[in-house]
Amino acid sequence: MNVIDFFESDRQKHWLEEISRSDWDGGAFLHELLSKGTFFEAVGKGSKVLLLTEGDELISFCTYAQKDDIQPTELTPWMGFIYTFPRHRGHRYVGALFEEVERLAKKERIAEAYISTNHIGLYEKYGCEYRTQMNDMNGELSRVYAKRIE
Repeated sequence: MNVIDFFESDRQKHWLEEISRSDWDGGAFLHELLSKGTFFEAVGKGSKVLLLTEGDELISFCTYAQKDDIQPTELTPWMGFIYTFPRHRGHRYVGALFEEVERLAKKERIAEAYISTNHIGLYEKYGCEYRTQMNDMNGELSRVYAKRIE
């Protein structure tokens, strides 16, 4: 398995099609942002879409971005749009994406990265700690986790 950056890939059309196969509203929204060219406007310049792949197959994806669905906030960066395709769940594959996020954050001398979610008991497996609840862009409460970058 490999972690690749969508924007550094010469196969963006293929990976965009793979993202579109997601059965999650967030995946559809990410696909829309990428298709319309509004990704950086929404989540900040320099943000990345990380793809965990095996050959031509997309296993899991996430973003490493300045902003996510908790706005406005001083918290940054965010691990967002975290998704693993159903047939690959239960193998902790997203951990490979989180390792890449840690590598990128270390390079930028960042101490913590954040996740906005309503899941309980999922991201704790990857060393994330619950911090607080904040309103997302729809005004709904979301749990905010922090991943310490070591």
